[in-house]
Amino acid sequence: MDRLDAMAAFVAVADLNGFAPAARKLGLSPSAVTRLVAALEQRVGARLLQRTTRSVALTDIGARYLERVKRILSDVEEAEASASAERIDPSGRLVVSAPVGFGRLHVAPLMSDYLLRYPDVAGELRLSDRIINLVEDGVDCAVRIGPLADSSLVARQLGTMRRIVVASPDYLGARGVPMVPAEVAAHDTVHFGAITSTVTWRFVVDGRDVRVACTPRFATNAADAAILYAERGGGLTRVLAYQAAEAIRTGRLQVVLADYEAPPLPITIVYPTSRLLSAKVRTFVDLAAEICDWRFGAG
Repeated sequence: MDRLDAMAAFVAVADLNGFAPAARKLGLSPSAVTRLVAALEQRVGARLLQRTTRSVALTDIGARYLERVKRILSDVEEAEASASAERIDPSGRLVVSAPVGFGRLHVAPLMSDYLLRYPDVAGELRLSDRIINLVEDGVDCAVRIGPLADSSLVARQLGTMRRIVVASPDYLGARGVPMVPAEVAAHDTVHFGAITSTVTWRFVVDGRDVRVACTPRFATNAADAAILYAERGGGLTRVLAYQAAEAIRTGRLQVVLADYEAPPLPITIVYPTSRLLSAKVRTFVDLAAEICDWRFGAG
C-alpha cells in the first residue's frame, strides 16, 4: 500500500460522501478505493468511516484523522511544487568543490559571475586537493583535473591541462637545455607532488611511455614553493601549466621538453546524475561551458 495514495483515497471518500464518486475523481475502480481505505484503517488500527448501503460517514477518530491527513497532503503538494520550481528557476544553495590553486584562480571568478547572474542562489566554494565523495559531502558539483576514477558521476569536459617541465633562463644558461627526457637525470630537479622515496617523471618518446628517475634537491607538495625555487635557479620542475603560467608569461621560467609531454589532462565538471538535474547545477555547468576557456598550455 502506498500510504499517500491511501490517504488521498480516504480524503476523496470523506469529501464526496461515497466510494463511487471518489473512484471517479481518482480514476480508479470503487473496489480499488475500498481496498486503499481498508488498508489505511488496518495500518492506523481504527475504523475511520462508517459504511451503510446508502451512505458513508466519518467516525470521531476519522474526523480528527481527516484534518491531519489534509495538512500532510497539502505539505506534500507544496514540497513537490517547490522542488519543481527549483528545477526550472535556479535557487537555493549551490556547493562547488575545486582544487585549491585552480579554484582560487579560475573557479572563484566563475562562481562570482554565476552568483551575479542568478541572485536567488547562495554559493559555497570548497577548495581541497582531496578527491571527495560528492553525495556524502553534500557537494552539488566539482571541478577536477585528471582522469576520473568514479564512473557513476556525470562529467562534462571544459578544457585540458598540460603537465610541463620548466626552469629559469639563468639555470638553463648555466647547465644547458635538456633536449631529450634522458638528460633530466643529469640536472638538478625540484619535485612537486606526493613526497615519496622514489621520484620518476613521465614522458612520451616515439609513442611510448618513458619514466625518468630523478633525485630532487627540493621536494614539496606546494606548487608555489616548487615554482619559486625553480625561478631562483633551483633546477627543473614539473608542474601543471596554469601553475607556472604567470612565471612563463613574464619570462621568469621557460618550458623545456615540450615535444615529450604526456597527453594533456582533462578538466571536467562532475555531478552525481543528469536525471532530474536541478536548475542551479545545470545553469552553473552551462555558464562554465559558455565563459571558461580552460585550455591551459594548448599553444
